[in-house]
Amino acid sequence: MPDSAIPRGYILGFDFGLRRIGVAVGQTATHTASALETIRHGKEPDWEAIDRLVREWKPALLVVGLPLGAEGEKTGMSRAARRFGNSLQNRYSLEVVFVDERLSSQAAQSRFVELRSSGSLRRKDAGQLDAVAARIILESWLEALS
Repeated sequence: MPDSAIPRGYILGFDFGLRRIGVAVGQTATHTASALETIRHGKEPDWEAIDRLVREWKPALLVVGLPLGAEGEKTGMSRAARRFGNSLQNRYSLEVVFVDERLSSQAAQSRFVELRSSGSLRRKDAGQLDAVAARIILESWLEALS
């Protein structure tokens, strides 16, 4: 993405799952990201929760993790994540960027274990794992801008 095309302001990142969707927020100015929350996903995503986050953060762009197969091939989950991203784009009229998330779940699990062993997180905070994965997805996109 050319420098002139990099949106300024907040970016919301999503780790899409069939039961939960992790959400993180980042800034292009500082190239930093923070885990926000994990929202439920039943038959439909919790659009009220996503609406609230979009109103609160007023993002310039949305980033959705794309769970590709080991060889980079499309999977049922990657197709579902694309449908989710397309729904975001249609609902909020914001650009959606898809990011390969193959390693984010393992990285999130490792980071979560580190935080638990340091005493920063407890077992009851396990719901934050998806938000941590969203943070990692967003961080990888921000790093790619450098």
